[in-house]
Formats: sequence, structure tokens, C-alpha cells
Amino acid sequence: MKDWWQGAVIYQIYPRSFCDSNGDGVGDLNGITEKLDYVASLGVDGVWISPFFKSPMHDFGYDVADFRDVDPVFGTLEDFDRLLEHAHELGLKVIIDQVYSHASMECAWFKESKASRTGDKADWFVWADAKQDGSPPNNWQSVFAGPAWTWSAARKQYYFHNFLSEQPDLNVHNPEVQEELLSVARFWLERGVDGFRLDATNFYMHDPALRDNPPFKNGNAVRPFDMQDQIYNQSHPDIEKFLARLRGLMDSYGATFTVAEVGGRRSLEEMAAYTKGDKLLHTAYSFIFLEEEELTVPGIRDAIEDWDKAADSWPSWTFSNHDRRRVVSRWRKNRDPDAFAKAMNALLLSLKGTIFIYQGEELGLPQSDVPYERLVDPEAIKNWPETLGRDGCRTPMPWTDATKNGGWPAETWLPMDMNHFPMSVAAQETDSASSLAFTRRLLTLRKAHPALVYGDITFLDTPEPVLAFLREADGEKLLCVFNLGEDAANWAGHEGEPTLVLGVGGVDSAGTQALPVCGGFIAKL
Repeated sequence: MKDWWQGAVIYQIYPRSFCDSNGDGVGDLNGITEKLDYVASLGVDGVWISPFFKSPMHDFGYDVADFRDVDPVFGTLEDFDRLLEHAHELGLKVIIDQVYSHASMECAWFKESKASRTGDKADWFVWADAKQDGSPPNNWQSVFAGPAWTWSAARKQYYFHNFLSEQPDLNVHNPEVQEELLSVARFWLERGVDGFRLDATNFYMHDPALRDNPPFKNGNAVRPFDMQDQIYNQSHPDIEKFLARLRGLMDSYGATFTVAEVGGRRSLEEMAAYTKGDKLLHTAYSFIFLEEEELTVPGIRDAIEDWDKAADSWPSWTFSNHDRRRVVSRWRKNRDPDAFAKAMNALLLSLKGTIFIYQGEELGLPQSDVPYERLVDPEAIKNWPETLGRDGCRTPMPWTDATKNGGWPAETWLPMDMNHFPMSVAAQETDSASSLAFTRRLLTLRKAHPALVYGDITFLDTPEPVLAFLREADGEKLLCVFNLGEDAANWAGHEGEPTLVLGVGGVDSAGTQALPVCGGFIAKL
């Protein structure tokens, strides 16, 4: 018997951009509640809601000032309770973000830590003296560019931050900090959440000796961070001990779920380490497809097979999220955008693992082009124009057409994308050939076939650009075939007489050996 999350499909909601209930141009919790019926109608198993906690919004919620409260821009704790209740009425699980690697500089914990070297929370963050010449303690660089250390005149020390200077790193080596983070987890579990997405899990602990990172030769480096091998600023072995404590707490609340976000050069080995056995996390959220700039057969196949070789645990996959360019813009090239969006959703929902679908992917939305003067993402602004940042995948969800500004007020926190209006939910709801309709059929199909939900996956040797694999469970065997190329492609076919379950891109026979661009099928053997 599989756990509910194995093979589940989770819909990611970025609250600021999902639905605005009060007309201030920013999405909120009541807006999410209003649209939960729509989410449930897709056929997903649950939602993952990105941070909605009290925050000064330097990193739009990932800089948490109060881990136990809702930011007023999103609503109240009572609003969250109503959201949770309605989601559960609809049969949807609710996963929320937990940010344990760092806090906001406006967090009461940090203010107290900064005030004194001897106070109760003096060691709750990572502090270090300057070198004799006044420079930072070591060479660590932040993800968002620049040194990972900022001077505090109050303590006359540097504090460490892997991300923005407004996001000081918690000292998770400290047992008191661990107890407080577990208390935060307990607070949300008591309210009834079904699980956590753990942000930046491999950044939880650093090397206490503060050793310099060695250089890393990277000819494509845009940031100083990319010029180092991140051995000592993150990924300390004791992270696993804290995760074991968290898992023990989660298990005491029944069928809960944890998924880790793990990025970086050692992400595969770290995901395997954090999910091994049954005493750590349930699964890890892979960045491999999010960071790939090309869609290739080896890219898909190697990612799946590498996980199976490295990890004795259940994988998770996604093609898009709130931090990376949408898949239609990243991988499509010259292919038809609508056909490509359908093909990518068909491929993603055919893979073995827990699947995450980012809001708008069911509509086939492309990345938005946000002009420099409207950028709000600190990473984009700091590195413009070398990196375009995250704003383009975070623009507001188009619920209606242009005449109603997509269902949003005239002024939104990020600009509405005019190219998204013809692809709005309202426009696609009445079109049986739309990407939305196709995604609903895919999700219905996945639930109807155990082989797709939790079956084994075996790749077949096929000439590129054809990707073919088998999914098998409970005596059911499905053949999944996709043309990943930019031109029509042939493949050798499969022995036996497969019965078509779903055609992709105009394919109407499982016996075909000619696959059009964006074409493919799922067939029963």
C-alpha cells in the first residue's frame, strides 16, 4: 500500500500572483480560497502554497519576520484556517513552505541576537569577528551576489547570510534554534496542514570553523557565488540529524509529507542523503529539469535513472516553478507553443514520482517579459541584464480576458502579461481543445492507471529524439512514447499490439511509427 503522496500531483500556488480578493493588486489567502474549486477541478491531489508569513518582503516572503503569523497583505490566521478547511472539504491536501535556513532581519529573534553578544539569543544566528584588516571572516559569497557577510555596528561583528543581507542565516547547529524551529512546525501541524516544502534544505548548516571555500572553474559564471565550490557555507553533515528530528515530529501527526528543496552541484547526492530510509524526509524536490536549458532524451532519461541509482527513496519532479523560467519559454524553441505545452504536461504526468505543477502551467503560459522599470526581484535587479530573474514567472494569473485585466485591478504588483489574456482560464474553460482541458484529461488518466501513479519506470533504447519508457504496476503495463525533437521523427515501434490510451499532438494510433513534432502517446500493452 502506497502513501497518499507517492505519485500524487501537487499544484503550486504563489500567493501574491494567484488571486486578489480585496483589489489591492496583490493575491491573498481569501483569493486562494475562492479559487480552490477550480484547483480541485483540475484533478490534483493537493496544493503547495509558497510563503504567506509576516515579512518585510525583501525576498517576497522568503524573509520571514514571524514564523507563526500571516502577513497582513495576505490576510489573517483565520483566513488561513478557512482556506485549510475548504481545501480539506474538497479532498485537497495542503502543503506549506517552511523556511528554516534563515529569517528576516526584522525577525524579533535577530533583533535580540544583534543587540548583545551575551543575550539569550546571541548565538541564534551566525556571527563572526572581522579579520585584522576589517574584512569579512572568510571568502563565502551569497547566492544573490556579493559577500555572504554584512557588518553589524551594534555587535561589532559580521553576520552570515547565504542569500540577501536582509536574510541572516539561522544557526541551526544551536539546539535552542532547532527546538524553536520544531515548535514552529508543530504550530502549523496543529492547525491541520498536511506537510511542508522545506526551503533551501542544504543551506541549513555551515562549517563552524568558517573555512574558505575553494575556487571552482566556471567559464559561464555570472555571480561570484558560481566561482566557488560551496563546501563550507552549506551542506554540513549534521543537517541529517536535524531532519531526523523533524521527521519524528511529522510522524507523530500521522500521514504528513515532507519535500526538500535541494539545489547546487551536489544536489543528487544530497537529495539521496536527505531521503534515505524511513527516518528522514519523504522526498526531495529536484532542480534538474528546472536548470536544464535544453530538452533532450538523455536529459530526461539520465535524471530519472540517476535518481534510481543514487537514492533508495521516492523522487519528485517539476518542469517549472516560481524561481525558474516557464518550461514553454525555456525548452520550446520553434515548436508550436500550445502543442508544446500539452506535450510537456503529458510527459511530466507520465513520469514516476510525486509531480508538482506550477500555477499557469495547465494553461500553457509562457514566461512574461517584465521591463526593467517594473522589476521587483532583487536578484534580477542586481544582475541585470545578465540574468532576467524570477519576475517573469511570477506575473499574475490570468483568470479572465483583457477587458477585465485578467480578473485583477488595474494596477498589480507585477504587470499583467498581455500575451496571457487569450490563454486565460475563462477563455480555455469553454474550449475542449485547450491546454486546460487537455491537462484535466491527463490528470484523470493518471488517477485511473496505477502504473502511472506509482509504477516502476523502464526506459527503452530508442534513437533520439524519441523518448520511450514503460510504466508497470499491479499487472498493468503502459508504453509512453514522445517525440522531443523539433522535426517529425520515426521510431521502430513496440512488439505486440498496444492499445491507445491517450494521443498527444494529433497521434491517433499506438501502432504508428511516425511521430509529428510534439507528438506522442500512452498505450496499454
